[in-house]
Amino acid sequence: MNKISAIELQKRVDAGEQLYILDVREPAEYAEINMGAKLIPLGQVMNGQIDEIEDWKNKEVIIHCRSGMRSMQACMMLEQQFGFTNTVNLEGGIIAWSQLA
Repeated sequence: MNKISAIELQKRVDAGEQLYILDVREPAEYAEINMGAKLIPLGQVMNGQIDEIEDWKNKEVIIHCRSGMRSMQACMMLEQQFGFTNTVNLEGGIIAWSQLA
């Protein structure tokens, strides 16, 4: 698992990079504020309900939650249990991201 700051992520988004971003918060949190990432709550990730992102296994997957703790768990689970090769945790989560606006 690697880490990325909100500023680094913003630069990559602004540069038009094709990014694979996973949001592991709950639907109500996503409805309040989101960056357009694929939503799969942490509980579903933990249960292996990740069919929607199976084709992301060998891509860099940037994962975020509210503050960075749930996304860190998701990174570890996806790597250790499901064979993802390049997970990246957004430090500070959506809180840090929203402070850039």
